[in-house]
Amino acid sequence: MPNGMSLAELNVTLESPKSSLLNLLRPLVAEGYLVHNAGLYRLGPSIFRLAASVMSAWNFPRMIRPFMDELVERTGESALLSVLNREAEVLTYVEIVDSPNPIRYQIPVGTTRPIYSSTAGRLLLAFTDKAWRDQYVTTVAFKLKTAIPITRASLVRELDKIRSEGVSSSIDGYSLGLAAVAAPVFDGEGRCIASLNIAGPSDRFRHDLESLKTTVKDVAARASGVVGGVEARRRSSKG
Repeated sequence: MPNGMSLAELNVTLESPKSSLLNLLRPLVAEGYLVHNAGLYRLGPSIFRLAASVMSAWNFPRMIRPFMDELVERTGESALLSVLNREAEVLTYVEIVDSPNPIRYQIPVGTTRPIYSSTAGRLLLAFTDKAWRDQYVTTVAFKLKTAIPITRASLVRELDKIRSEGVSSSIDGYSLGLAAVAAPVFDGEGRCIASLNIAGPSDRFRHDLESLKTTVKDVAARASGVVGGVEARRRSSKG
C-alpha cells in the first residue's frame, strides 16, 4: 500500500501473529529498512539503497554504461542513470560515471531525491502513466526546499514542457551552481524505464544548454534502441 500498512493489516495479510511480526519489524525499523510513523509501516531509505545496489548488479546499468561513457566524453560532465520508485515517491540513481573535471557533480550510487525536486525526477514523472502522475501532482507535499521554489502549478507547467520537448533541464533549480539535462530511456514497448542525464556546474551549461539538450536526447534515444533490441531478441528466443 502506498501509504503504508498497520500492524493489524500486516497481521491479516501475512497471516502471522502480531507478536512474531513485531519481532521481525523492530530490527527492520532500527536498520532503516522500514519507517514506523503514526501507526503505519512504510519502506525506509535503506531498502531503496539495497534495491539500487541490486539493480547495479543487474544487466540494465551495464547495458547503458557505454552510452553514459559517451555522454561524459562528449560533454565533459558527470552522467547519471536513475529510475523511479513510486512507492517511496523518489528517484534512485543506479549508475554514475563521474566527470574527469576537477570541479564536477559527484554523488554515490543509491542516492535518492524526491521526484519533484530534480531534473531527472521531473523527467521520469512526465513520462510515467497519466493516472499515477495526476495522483502524485495532486497529493505531493513539497517538503524539500529547492533554490527555485516548486509549486503544484509550476510542476504541471514543467511536466507539460518536458513531454513536449522530450527533455528536462534546469540551471540553478535544485541548488545554486548546479545544472542538469535529462532525457528518457524507453523499453521496447515505449515505456519510460529510466532517466539518462548529465549534471555539473551551472557556468558550464549556461551558454551551451541547447547543444547539451540535443546531445543527451540523441544518446538516450540510441540507448532506448539498444534496450528495445535486446528485449526483442529475448522474446524471440523464448518464442
